[in-house]
This record gives sequence, structure tokens and C-alpha cells, in this order.
Amino acid sequence: MTDVAQRESLNNGGAVSASSGSPSPTERGPGGEAQSSAPKARLAILLSGRGSNMLALTREVREGVLQGLAEVAVVFSNIPEVAGLQAAAELGYPTASIDSRGRKRAEFDADVVAKLQEFRPDYIVLAGYMRILSPTFIRAFAGRIINIHPADTHQHQGLHAYDWAWENRLPETKITVHLVDEGLDTGPVLAQAPVDLRGADSLPEVERRGLAVEHRFYADTLARLLRKELKIEN
Repeated sequence: MTDVAQRESLNNGGAVSASSGSPSPTERGPGGEAQSSAPKARLAILLSGRGSNMLALTREVREGVLQGLAEVAVVFSNIPEVAGLQAAAELGYPTASIDSRGRKRAEFDADVVAKLQEFRPDYIVLAGYMRILSPTFIRAFAGRIINIHPADTHQHQGLHAYDWAWENRLPETKITVHLVDEGLDTGPVLAQAPVDLRGADSLPEVERRGLAVEHRFYADTLARLLRKELKIEN
């Protein structure tokens, strides 16, 4: 998860081939991103909280490394009142939510799959989505679910990765972007980036340094994936 949930894989039709084009400065999409004549990958961004990674990703869609490569099809949350969903709506992006509280996981995920399919996403991008995805979800989007995890997934899976780094006084941790399979943070690794923790004197400082890397690295990795530049590692 993004120190948050675990998930991933997809099946609903092939992903749209994304290629960078020269975006026309006069055409703007939802949220203000520049439009291009080349097909863009449609992203469904899933979150459960304030949406800091979502905001970083949408900024890169509008004016950064994802411009011309991707567009935001929908921002979805399992908690309707979270700040991240409101922030996405204020930026002009389509939003959707289904309350997960009190729901059985497989039944809830079936409803989420149906809702997301209305937006025809090419990729599901987990950005602080605090849910362990069921096989129902993963099989619906096999191979197209992407997650960011604030640790080396070979060393630490699941929640509280920054706590783990702090408690073990690690001089360095890693941010991992990976595809989601039916295990907990066990999917193929797309890329990793180091986080220097030397001199960090508190858990908030560890988190601050990690998030600074997350917010750059997630979009960079997605862009490389869409340009077919990545060699996927197991």
C-alpha cells in the first residue's frame, strides 16, 4: 500500500497505448491539463485520506512528466468525506466514492470495480488507498494496478513502513513502485528510489523525507512505464 493498502492486477481490455505528443496550449482538460492528439493513458487514482500523492500526480499530469502521457479519468475514495476527494473535485477532476465501512471486502470490491469501469481506466493508481484488495478487484484489472510503498517490499510489507524504518534507525530506506498481485506488497517491482535517513531525529522527519521522494518518484515511474522504458523485476 502506500504505507496504506495492498493490491493490484487487471484485466478489462488492453491498456491504451500512451505516447507523448506535443500538447496544444489552447486545449485544456478537466483539472486544466494540456491536451494532445496522441492517446493518453486513463488513470483512476484511488485514495483514502488527504491525497498528497494524488495532488502530486495530478500536478505532473497538468504540467510535468505525465503531461501528454496520461489523463485523470476519476479520483475514487472508499471514504466519501475525505479531504483528498474534495481537493480533486476543486481541481475539476471527476470523482466517485463508495463507503466501505461495514461492508464485506469482496462485495464492496465488486461494487468498486463496476463503478470504476464506468470511467474506462487503463491503469488503477493506488495513492494512499487504505484497503487490502480482494481477488475480485485484482482480477478485474490484472496487470494494471500500480502501488507505491514506502519501503523495500522485499524487507517490509504492509502498513507502518515509516515507523519500521524509524524504530530500526535505518540510515536509508527505499520507496518502491510496484504492480499489485494477490499478495501483500508482493507484486513485480517497477522501480525503487532511496531515502536518506541519516540525521533524522523523529518519525515525522522520516515521513517528511519519504514523502518528498514519493511525490517525485511516483509520477516519474508512471511516465517511464507509459513510455515502455521499464524492465519489470520480480
